[in-house]
Amino acid sequence: MQYVLSVSEINRYIKEIVSRDLVLSNLWVKGEISNYKYHYSGHMYFTLKDESGLIKCVMFKTQNSSLKFTPENGMKVIIRGYISIYERDGQYQLYAEEMQPDGIGNLHLAFEQLKKKLQEEGLFDQRYKKKIPYLPSAIGVVTSSTGAVIRDIINVLGRRYTNANIKLYPSAVQGELAPIQISKAIKRLNQLKCVDVIIIARGGGSLEELWAYNEEIVARSIFESQIPVISAVGHETDYTIADFVADLRAPTPSAAAEMVMPEKFELKNRLASMNSQLRSALLRNLSHNRSRFDKAVG
Repeated sequence: MQYVLSVSEINRYIKEIVSRDLVLSNLWVKGEISNYKYHYSGHMYFTLKDESGLIKCVMFKTQNSSLKFTPENGMKVIIRGYISIYERDGQYQLYAEEMQPDGIGNLHLAFEQLKKKLQEEGLFDQRYKKKIPYLPSAIGVVTSSTGAVIRDIINVLGRRYTNANIKLYPSAVQGELAPIQISKAIKRLNQLKCVDVIIIARGGGSLEELWAYNEEIVARSIFESQIPVISAVGHETDYTIADFVADLRAPTPSAAAEMVMPEKFELKNRLASMNSQLRSALLRNLSHNRSRFDKAVG
């Protein structure tokens, strides 16, 4: 009698054949996501479909943790991965190792998704915006200690008001460590309570270079800050999530310095105006009291 295979042996044999196939071991597949489920373990399970077919897919936590966007039902994506057999059920499925949106940039999609999420939570609402102090006694700056940005800010502040007290909290302004360091700097300045306003700043760059300021950890640190925060990232045409959450957005780091500190002549004019108003009030009060006195003794 011919040798009889068990179900498990058949599934294992087919899996071995599939794993040796050069095409199936590394391929790109595009389709539309459906039946998307995010498991508490961190794994993603979904179906990829087109007009006439579908395939089950899984993306494990170790792979999906690097995604900048959140997959959703109906989203068209391109996936790199491999085909294998799930032995228990005897079903083949696509194991995704990379995923990117089909037709729209990865980072652009992530930006729009986070913007929508935070907007719905109310983080951009005007009612939460804190007033920027007119003449801060100390200004916190979160940026690179070696870049041109801090020099520009120091020069502008020094030109406008020689006694400006600047406290630099150095941080990376791009790369993997930047979001963590920026968030930590904002929280630390709040703990120390040594400044009246915080400027987070960096120069211009590509979407990728400015991405640290689009991270959720930075946005929430800005929102939770008890100290007013001015966002001064990139050039005038660059917009980041930090700009929407901050209490005030400056088009450039130099502009932020101008916004936060009045010029000397402006201060002199304001003091002169206040002095004039005080003098007028005193004279009116004196005249009123004299009139009352004259009536009382008359």
